[in-house]
Amino acid sequence: MHILATLHRPLRLLLIALLASALGACAAFSPRDPLNVQVAGIQPLQGEGLELRFMVRLRLQNPNEAAIDYNGVALDLEVNGRRLASGVSDQRGTVPRFGESVLSVPVTISAFSAARQALGLAEHVGLDEVPYVLRGKLAGGLFGTQRFVEKGTFDLSPAATSPYRRP
Repeated sequence: MHILATLHRPLRLLLIALLASALGACAAFSPRDPLNVQVAGIQPLQGEGLELRFMVRLRLQNPNEAAIDYNGVALDLEVNGRRLASGVSDQRGTVPRFGESVLSVPVTISAFSAARQALGLAEHVGLDEVPYVLRGKLAGGLFGTQRFVEKGTFDLSPAATSPYRRP
């Protein structure tokens, strides 16, 4: 009996320590505000064969109290409800707490995606604005993957000074 009693005390202490560390871990995963993502620029790149390539520059703003470390990024661009382009990069970096950084990601548009878009836009002759959705994720870091969504419209009217705008 005495041996069982001496084993119970260390087990209770171990259980209390595990419970306390679990509660501390829950506090570390408190809700975070989403990243603010804006398209900062688009530049053409050299493509191969039947593809178009662009470098998309994103401005990432972190409104949180902790920095966000990442070790990869993926993007998907949908225009007028259809997937147009995608891109990935194995870049590593940090978006500082209450700070911002600019990230460049190469994206590819296949000839088939471009043709599908052209046919879709031809159905909507006279359309001055075309909606887009940019979805992406920053991989890695202490809190795992950070997903983001940027929505807006491309202004195709002749008087447009900027090719895109946010809602």
